[in-house]
Amino acid sequence: MPQTPRTMGLLTVGGFLSFFVFGFVDNLKGALLPEMLRAENWTYGTGASVLLAAYLGFIVATLSAGILSDLIGNQRILLLSGVFLCISLGAVGLIPYFAWQLVAMFVVGVGLGAIEVGANGLMLELHPTAPGRFLNLLATFHGIGSLLVPLYAAGLINAGLHWQSIFLLTSLMAIAMAAPFLWQRQQIAHSSISQSTNQFNWQVIRTVGFTKLMCWYYLLIGSYVAVELGLAAWLVEYLQEARKFSVTSSSLFLSAFFAMIMLGRLSGSMLVDHLPFHKAVGVAIGLGISCIAIGLLGPQETVLLIPMSGLFLSIVFPTVTASVARVQRSNMGVVMGMLFTFGGIGGAVGPWTVGTVSEQLGLPLGLATTIAFGVIALAALGVLAANHPKPQSLSNLET
Repeated sequence: MPQTPRTMGLLTVGGFLSFFVFGFVDNLKGALLPEMLRAENWTYGTGASVLLAAYLGFIVATLSAGILSDLIGNQRILLLSGVFLCISLGAVGLIPYFAWQLVAMFVVGVGLGAIEVGANGLMLELHPTAPGRFLNLLATFHGIGSLLVPLYAAGLINAGLHWQSIFLLTSLMAIAMAAPFLWQRQQIAHSSISQSTNQFNWQVIRTVGFTKLMCWYYLLIGSYVAVELGLAAWLVEYLQEARKFSVTSSSLFLSAFFAMIMLGRLSGSMLVDHLPFHKAVGVAIGLGISCIAIGLLGPQETVLLIPMSGLFLSIVFPTVTASVARVQRSNMGVVMGMLFTFGGIGGAVGPWTVGTVSEQLGLPLGLATTIAFGVIALAALGVLAANHPKPQSLSNLET
């Protein structure tokens, strides 16, 4: 059934709101990590395990939600994600036992992974003629949430709240996120970009999800996410321990990183459908990891370049997602689920690697592993470019 402009507007706003909550909750972990380490006397390895639990949940959700989105629709996926987040954030805030906190963090990851798949899929269904623009706008709201959460966390910590109380308070946001999808019960009609058969079999995953081309996309997206989330999860701790920043100053730097991501995606939403895909993403990753390298290796003044990296890195994830939507038009739920699953693997591996290396060799070298992941992303992009030797923008990219 065709969607009215009012319905499409409400669902679009709901998608944007869900990604705001996604960015806020996803980066609350990094903003609170130094306080969690000190309050609970955890090692860097233990902190890395907490982050890993959340991203393992994210991986499980992106794979299963990608399959479910073709069966029950993205609206219901987003409604379920709000339920998962409300329950799991409340559990993290109330449970005193570490093992159960890990389980709750796993469920937080499930909720976030469901938002990743559901909101991106919803935008592709609602706006199939301009995927790059709307996916970058969607990601902009992730940036807004990410920008605000370090200030939120620092303010509440300075006011004397325990880190668990902050998680409990944040659970209320999940209720607001689910509201537009609870009110709008009409199931969205699948557009031509989604050729769902309402059936699931592993043959579809093998033949559609694991082509040679898609495997290089998976390596690209996973390596990129390892850069972004490895940096986001450990930047505050690095600034406080290695550069002797205060809680407020380090939180402002993390906010600046996400502000740059937000600005980059906002400007990218107007340009990305018309830029050569491989050149745009390659330049973005190259400049981003260059900023990180100079910021880590240079004197105190060059630390400003670390948050500046977000301006360049910002367009990578939504632009790669839009490219996949252009080159792989069938079984979109499965394909997006697989893409975000490998993004989730990068999100798990990146912060865990930074934490593990930091425990053995120190935070500067630990955070420098994000540069290595960036180099891997560039290598994967090079292989993709070799399969499309002529410059391709998202507006004319074909299989």
